[in-house]
Amino acid sequence: MTSLVLVGLLGFGAGVLAGLFGVGGGILFVPTLALGLGLTQLHAEATSLLAVIPTVVAGAIRQHQYGNVRWRPAVVVGAASIIGVEGGVQLAEALPESLLRKLFAAVALLVAAQVAWRALRPPARIRGTL
Repeated sequence: MTSLVLVGLLGFGAGVLAGLFGVGGGILFVPTLALGLGLTQLHAEATSLLAVIPTVVAGAIRQHQYGNVRWRPAVVVGAASIIGVEGGVQLAEALPESLLRKLFAAVALLVAAQVAWRALRPPARIRGTL
């Protein structure tokens, strides 16, 4: 029962972050599924990929209603992602579990560092302002 509560809270939290920032699924789902529910890294990643679909659909529909979706780049990114995910899945299947976990941690740290860097640097000056 506590696993279902944890999964529900995970889904809710990821939904809030996805709606707020446009991200959240994999960064939240994978560690929680692996550490909190005991899934292997590979199973957590695969489960995360499927679990993100409803979040993506709901967020895209809502953002489309606000006029925020740019369809041409979205279709190009989506098509390229479909091709890329197949290569990623093949690579993930071939790597040892411990290396896959370390690579995920490295990507998470790099993303965190980039977000922190952008948040902490002074804002860019806009031409025409003092």
